[in-house]
Amino acid sequence: MRAAVVRSFDSPPRYEEFPTPVPGDGQILVDVLASGLHPRVRSGADGTHYTSDGRLPLVPGVDGVGRLPDGRHVYFVADDDAPGTLAERALLDPRRSIPLPENADPVTVAAAMNPAMSSWVALRRRISFRAGQSVLVLGATGNAGQMAVQIARHLGAESVVAAGRDPERLERLTGLGATRTVSLAGDPEEAADRLGEAAADVDVVIDYTWGRPTERAIPALLTRRADRSAALDWIQIGSTAGPDITLPSFVLRAANLRILGSGQGSLTAAGIVAELPSLVEELVAGSFTVGTRAVPLSEVEAAWTEPADPARRVVFTP
Repeated sequence: MRAAVVRSFDSPPRYEEFPTPVPGDGQILVDVLASGLHPRVRSGADGTHYTSDGRLPLVPGVDGVGRLPDGRHVYFVADDDAPGTLAERALLDPRRSIPLPENADPVTVAAAMNPAMSSWVALRRRISFRAGQSVLVLGATGNAGQMAVQIARHLGAESVVAAGRDPERLERLTGLGATRTVSLAGDPEEAADRLGEAAADVDVVIDYTWGRPTERAIPALLTRRADRSAALDWIQIGSTAGPDITLPSFVLRAANLRILGSGQGSLTAAGIVAELPSLVEELVAGSFTVGTRAVPLSEVEAAWTEPADPARRVVFTP
């Protein structure tokens, strides 16, 4: 079969021949119809994701829309030890897949499920989120952040503060559900002050940045809270600004801060998959705005090296 193949962590995948995977017990070989180029796919392909085992060559891709031998379409998440989904064919474990309605667009589903899943699962599985609570999305101008703003409002958030660096994308977020926006551009300390003033009393933070923005944001919010004993759930999902922070010990004593992550390992695969049918229903119903760009898999090397557009998720179609 043809696939996107990584032979060096320092080079983008190339479109070439790769052995067709052989199904094991319980697995099904499916035709891949669409597979998204998510940040998780990039980190797997360059060996930096925390699940990487360093083995090469590899086919990247963590999920996709596939066609079963009987013609039905499914969304599926690839097994960790199987070749990825940026290929003409991939292995499917039925326990990690869900059927799609006939009117589901494969490109839209492949583009949206991964970025939407991060906040959908976090709010529905990692904390006891309640309608009427308030949310801060840190890193809201990325693709996943834009979905998080929409999902938080859809799940009943009374207010959503969207924080990011790009002014045009921030402005668009007011039409997607953000009740307030905060620019993280410019002087970092001034940005942290703006964030503290706007979001001090939120109930939940969905954090896609980590690194220095989070390092400054945590004290900025906690020292301004009207009631420091009110719980603040800080959900760490992404690390676009860096993998580490330095956290002053006083913030853990001076406020009711609960830091937790949401991703592979913090939830079982079964727990994640259980949330997918309801998310698919919302996507098919048009509840969320999804930006897509379909690209033939044969052009993977060129598309891989182009600047990412946070407003549109690249989806490869074999």
